[in-house]
Amino acid sequence: MLKTGIRGSQSVEVGEKNSAKTMGSGTLNVFATPAMTALMEKTAWTSVAPYLEEGQGTVGTHLDISHEAPTPLGKTVTCESELIEIDGRRLVFDVTAEDGTHVIGRGRHERFIVSEEKFQAKADQA
Repeated sequence: MLKTGIRGSQSVEVGEKNSAKTMGSGTLNVFATPAMTALMEKTAWTSVAPYLEEGQGTVGTHLDISHEAPTPLGKTVTCESELIEIDGRRLVFDVTAEDGTHVIGRGRHERFIVSEEKFQAKADQA
């Protein structure tokens, strides 16, 4: 059953593939903000996926995050999420990312529960 308090956790090693230099979000070999954003989204959606009905999924609709500290190549970034609000199909998560030394990012993330088949069909028509 979907309820507030559901938590998630995902980790990723920082390497060239998710560096700001490679991802085009900067010129340095540090963890890219787009990679942190993707990790936050993945952590949130995977945390609630087991509680959804067959054929349902979630889509990200809003992010309000800060990227507060750099993380060099070779470190592991771990994101933690907590479902803090359910408003119909709207889900709100607190998200935090840390690299074992610092909190590197934090914020709020909203997702909506959708019928995957209907959503994909509508997107394909666009």
